Amino acid sequence: MIRRMSQQLTDQQVQHVAKLSRLRLSDAQVHHFAGQLSRVLDYISKLGELNVEGVEPMAHPFDVTNVLREDVEQQGLTTQAALANAPKQMEPFFEVPKVIGDSGGA
Repeated sequence: MIRRMSQQLTDQQVQHVAKLSRLRLSDAQVHHFAGQLSRVLDYISKLGELNVEGVEPMAHPFDVTNVLREDVEQQGLTTQAALANAPKQMEPFFEVPKVIGDSGGA
């Protein structure tokens, strides 16, 4: 059972979490988030009071099943069919602009 936490987070605690998260917060933001995070923690501790005995764990609230087609081997595209709509080609490859290499800069 989770103990109910009804105390307000301190600004120092929020600053510590922000530092761990590599966030820079103004004093006004720290004070604002202290209130918000306190309410979140209160809500989580309230959820801890629920009786969940006999409730099966689940990954989704609805009974969802993936609908997949049969995995059947099929004939792939020929090289000519794959290159048919390519704007540029250098048989048997797609031709693309150079994106890595000498750019003249540092």
